[in-house]
Amino acid sequence: MAITDWPEDQRPRERLLALGPAALADAELLAIFLRVGVKGMSAVDLARALLAHFDNSLARLAAATPQELITVNGIGPAKAAQLVATLELARRGLREELRQPATLNAPTAVRDWLRLRLAPLRHEVFLALWLDAQNRLIADEELFRGTLTQTSVYPREVVKQALANNAAAVILAHNHPSGVAEPSHADELLTRTLKQALALVDVRLVDHFIVAGNATPLSFAERGLL
Repeated sequence: MAITDWPEDQRPRERLLALGPAALADAELLAIFLRVGVKGMSAVDLARALLAHFDNSLARLAAATPQELITVNGIGPAKAAQLVATLELARRGLREELRQPATLNAPTAVRDWLRLRLAPLRHEVFLALWLDAQNRLIADEELFRGTLTQTSVYPREVVKQALANNAAAVILAHNHPSGVAEPSHADELLTRTLKQALALVDVRLVDHFIVAGNATPLSFAERGLL
């Protein structure tokens, strides 16, 4: 049955207008973007199939390439390109929000951006958010990329990039592709080493986040590990 044949109070677009986007399920929101389904499938059915293809993970969907998206029946090149563009706009919007000084003092947007950036990855990535003396974002930079289980992070290179960006402070982050956000002993040791190395050039380590799946990124500062 086409969505237009549904009772009006059950249609995703009408529900969004009446109740707001937070009231809708992921598939309903995605169906509004898709607009139409394919033969035998409504837009909501197609949205559910698209989510199922990516293990019902919005993070994995957000990281999908156009080539991966078009393997789903009903998603052509145009729709895949539109979806990738929309998700990239979301990332850029969050990055722009990070550039507001107050944002970094209330790190919800930092966590949201890190989750969108790192959670879907199947390899480990270590990145830095370089900050000025007013805690404004100068740049975000991927520093190291590793395997599924380990990344080699060199303190000398981190310090070198801090100086190159003329940073006064930094927020570090890396992902755990395993899906477990708890810091390992090696994570704690590395964080202490980097904090000491950065302090030698007057760069303050504000926080270190671990991103794993859809869980809230873990903050070393909140855990008392800095």
